[in-house]
Amino acid sequence: MAADSKVETISRLAQWRIDNFGPSTYRKSDPFKVGIWNWHLSIEKNRYLYIRLFPEPSRASKEQPPIARFVLRVSNTGANRKLYISPVHERLLRTSDDFVWPVDSTFLGRFIIDVEFLDLKLCSMNGGEASSIWPSDGRMQSLSTQSSLQCLSRMLNEAIHADVTINTAEGTLRAHKAILAASSPVFQSMFLHNLKEKKSSTIDIDDMTQESCMALLSYLYGTIKQEDFWKHRLALLGAANKYDVENLKDSCEESLLEDINSGNVLERLQEAWLYQLDKLKKGCLMYLFDFGKIYDVRDEINHFFKQADRELVSEMFREILTVWKPA
Repeated sequence: MAADSKVETISRLAQWRIDNFGPSTYRKSDPFKVGIWNWHLSIEKNRYLYIRLFPEPSRASKEQPPIARFVLRVSNTGANRKLYISPVHERLLRTSDDFVWPVDSTFLGRFIIDVEFLDLKLCSMNGGEASSIWPSDGRMQSLSTQSSLQCLSRMLNEAIHADVTINTAEGTLRAHKAILAASSPVFQSMFLHNLKEKKSSTIDIDDMTQESCMALLSYLYGTIKQEDFWKHRLALLGAANKYDVENLKDSCEESLLEDINSGNVLERLQEAWLYQLDKLKKGCLMYLFDFGKIYDVRDEINHFFKQADRELVSEMFREILTVWKPA
């Protein structure tokens, strides 16, 4: 009888072979494990053959109830083989009452029940989206990306097989020509042509501190931390413009747009003009004129007009006329 209750499993497939099943009979399988849960199958014969699938009561099934996506197949083992295949079911399974499949059949004696789990998800207890316990393409891609970034971080921080020295305003850093060249057409040109950078394997970036240059390298290696990016935004913007790293330039512009205030708006406007950042320039001009914050910087504006590019000053006056035109 024990053998009659055993369920064999391989991968995501479970198979229960029933050797002796008579009319008006109930049978429950031994527990079998798929995923992180133990499961049971049960059968009951009345007018129909009722097949149930449910997790074994446990802490795992109570705290992390499964959402199962599965297909059931029932077949006899005789010469006149019949095969019944269920639709694809997707159910939250807690107890034996949560799922039952009635099969209109007169199966008696020996037959086989297969359950193939197409997916198993953890039901979120706080109303969030359920997550699969098995790696999907997106999850595998994420794991691969994380592994790659860890390798790149080690390459940079430990200078593993580094082949170029960067001279900053405060000291030197070690990096890799291939990564720099792949990230920036300017760096690529340095190493491609017979320039001093190619011959000496050194790059002079003496307009950046060692810390801000490390932030630049961390960005190029894909390992920069948010706080470092935030701290060195202006230096990174200058480097992005100088070395033609467009995605970094766009990221800096978006970030600088997020916290315009009366203490930095004139500096941001100057940076926007210098690096041709139209969105940032428009945001600064709107802050000053559309929102009337020009009055908050009246003590700084005279100095700004003396230092600013004439075309920028002219554009600011045109903006004034647009906003303050007579009704």
